[in-house]
Amino acid sequence: MIRVMVCGAYGKMGREVLRAVHEDQQLSIVGAMDINSDFADVGDIIGAGKTGVTVGNDLVTVINETKPQVMVDFTNPEAVMNNTQLAIKNGVCPVVGTTGLAEADINELRKLCTASKVNAIISPNFSIGAILMMKLAQEAAKYLPHVEIIEMHHDQKLDAPSGTGLRTAEMIASVRGEMRQGHPRETEKLPGARGGELAGIRLHSVRLPGYVAHQEVIFGGLGQTLSIRHDSISRESFMPGVVLACKKVLTVDGLIVGLEHIMD
Repeated sequence: MIRVMVCGAYGKMGREVLRAVHEDQQLSIVGAMDINSDFADVGDIIGAGKTGVTVGNDLVTVINETKPQVMVDFTNPEAVMNNTQLAIKNGVCPVVGTTGLAEADINELRKLCTASKVNAIISPNFSIGAILMMKLAQEAAKYLPHVEIIEMHHDQKLDAPSGTGLRTAEMIASVRGEMRQGHPRETEKLPGARGGELAGIRLHSVRLPGYVAHQEVIFGGLGQTLSIRHDSISRESFMPGVVLACKKVLTVDGLIVGLEHIMD
């Protein structure tokens, strides 16, 4: 059994992770942490009866007391860097689904993993379908380089564009390069109307109640358009990827960015 702790246990994603790990026969929940903890039993949170595992409110204390091999982090952009560093320094392999880490942060974490001889997996999206959407978009960009990305999330999401949107743009840019799209004299009557930009790719973020996580990649060509869309209608959609990462992180080499690198 792989010993797993969950950071951000009281959040919507954290609760789903607790349930998924608890139900998997190769994984074992040994610890949980949330800064808002009232020291509830994990079993009471997920409706599984008493487990004897309580949710702590200090990460290092939980690590020292429960000795996990893997830490799953679904917290917030302000906390994720510190949480991940603490896990690595204490010999725990992080599986990070929290978005908001900058490229400089990831480079720093990669060096820390190497120095500490600890592995890590960071992925902007743990949905298998979302990974396929990104890979298909990357392939399509070889033939239809004019593209825009619309990502739609719930209105409590803190960062924009989403990590998935940014990762998709990076994957597309890796095959088509940077290019200018649209009319060369295009102007915005309202600042931000054309969205953010990465390598000439426009990214648009929608934040509304009712959404979970959705993305559409729209390609335009001569007399045609192609749309590739993925919808997560439930947070359960991310759990097969999280469970896979918990099992793979112990055997990868250093820090891996993107679930696609561990999908067989």
